[in-house]
Amino acid sequence: MTTLTSIPRARGRPPSGKTAQSTSVQALDRALGLLEILADNDGLTLTDLAQRAEMAPSTAHRLLTTLQSRRFVELDEEGGRWVVGVQAFQVGNGFVRNRKLITLGRSIMRRLMEQCGETVNLGIVDEGEVVFVSQFESHAPMRAFFRPGKRGPIHASGIGKALMSTWSKEQVHQVLKIKGLKQFTDKTITDQKALFSELKKVRERGWSVDDQEHTLGMRCIAAPIFNEYAEAAAGISISGPSVRLPDETILEFGPEVRRAADEISRSIGGDLSSGSDAI
Repeated sequence: MTTLTSIPRARGRPPSGKTAQSTSVQALDRALGLLEILADNDGLTLTDLAQRAEMAPSTAHRLLTTLQSRRFVELDEEGGRWVVGVQAFQVGNGFVRNRKLITLGRSIMRRLMEQCGETVNLGIVDEGEVVFVSQFESHAPMRAFFRPGKRGPIHASGIGKALMSTWSKEQVHQVLKIKGLKQFTDKTITDQKALFSELKKVRERGWSVDDQEHTLGMRCIAAPIFNEYAEAAAGISISGPSVRLPDETILEFGPEVRRAADEISRSIGGDLSSGSDAI
């Protein structure tokens, strides 16, 4: 793990009483916060960015110029908006290289997209949320789109429910205690008993359905991908308009999504057996 080394400073205690190292850590934390905000947007002015980060514009500008010098952010001079820079992409791409399932799963994702005609997504769980890390878009004029890095609620997501179906009840309770069961549509599952009942069905058939639970008019089918420890490390899904994914089509595509998930699991050396303490 990379650690911060001590920064040489002049003799004497800083006026604030803080050490130079703790000050540098705070600056790093704030700079990373700005980068995270920019990653969720298509460009922000200094004023907007400072407001969202809850810091003074002068402080935000100082941090941004440092990030700019390392090409982590860029300033669109014409629009006066700050955007994520190329170096942030290069660093983030290191994550992709370390997740072999993304590379090995691309051909399988493409095949599933061509077979079903719907957008195919690959996602993982981080801090109780689903994070989309890769996607193959459908060629249809009306299609689902999830920007890589976008986060979604675990209980109102096909991938989230597919992964939770492999967890123990204690693990699920732990996440729900922190994240809760926020309602997004009238179809969102907001009752724990109903959610556990749904997860049991998902586990039995091997694939899940997001039936407009996060976005009205959109449905999703997902299945878990297992690593070498028989742990659900990721999930694959197809997403599309509910008019193109009626119940009969869901029943047809569900097993196909499961097969694609199993194929990716095998390609990364995954163990398809499941834990006895799972739901």
